Amino acid sequence: MKEFEHVVADSMGIHARPAGMLAKEAKKYGSKVFIRKDEKRVEATKLMAIMGLGVKCGQKVGVEVSGPDEDAAYAGMKKFFEENL
Repeated sequence: MKEFEHVVADSMGIHARPAGMLAKEAKKYGSKVFIRKDEKRVEATKLMAIMGLGVKCGQKVGVEVSGPDEDAAYAGMKKFFEENL
């Protein structure tokens, strides 16, 4: 398993549009991708679950990746977060 943390810089936080983009990105990989905020941990392919985290600008989230293509998934998700959130 690989993981990283990211502070959300988007002024609106993770709302519907970026949550949809995030779920779409996570579905590209065979690995499982999870996002956690505080005690909550949700699968990154689930749009409503991501939005349910209620992530606001300036808050830190953790991203966990594990599976057959975790190196590629880790790199892809890290790049996605840096460029979009």
